[in-house]
Amino acid sequence: MRVEIWSDIACPWCYVGKARFEKALEAFPHRDGVEVVHRSFELDPGRDKSDVQSVLAMLSKKYGMSEAQAQAGEENLGAQAAAEGLAYRTRDRDHGNTFDLHRLLHLAKEQGRQDELVQIFYRANFAEERSLYTEGDERLVELAVEAGLDADEVRKVLADPTAYADDVRADEREAAELGANGVPFFVLDRTYGVSGAQPAEVFTQALTQAWGNRSPLKLIDQGDTSAEACGPDGCAVPQQG
Repeated sequence: MRVEIWSDIACPWCYVGKARFEKALEAFPHRDGVEVVHRSFELDPGRDKSDVQSVLAMLSKKYGMSEAQAQAGEENLGAQAAAEGLAYRTRDRDHGNTFDLHRLLHLAKEQGRQDELVQIFYRANFAEERSLYTEGDERLVELAVEAGLDADEVRKVLADPTAYADDVRADEREAAELGANGVPFFVLDRTYGVSGAQPAEVFTQALTQAWGNRSPLKLIDQGDTSAEACGPDGCAVPQQG
């Protein structure tokens, strides 16, 4: 069974939701049969790469709230994250464009290191003092190498703005087609959707239902005809009539 997770590194509920989903997955009896794929979704796709501002300023402008209200929201998020065992800096975080992060996540996917890089990016964005957005490409290279990627290959991707760009945009178009207008958004076997950072119990229910309702393969009716095939005992040898 495949679970696809649309998310953005700048999304705190994606950070919390991933932890809750993983708690449910860890206890799921068929967890070894579940493939998890992370899909791209930008919360702020029109933001210029050079436009970096504090999270409090961004929230105040975007939602028309005071910085005190924004800070109260951050404190609440910090408590929710702590309940899941996650570190979360409630002050002095910044916000910027995440397109390059998503491009690198597609590179990591090709090399089987996507989940590692997602978690490292989340940690860097929400728990560490150093910025993901103001230190240049070498900061991203450092983090990608920690996830097991090759530094020169990462630099090559970052130097080419077209590398994996189509993959990111394809994920975002697909999210829109599926009706996802916010993240995190979880899709189980292209049959069930779960929106938001739901409690682990909700993810457990979704995993159980999706696993139990998987449809067995249906063969096309071939009438009285059959075709040669290979099996555990070998391949049929054609006989001359």
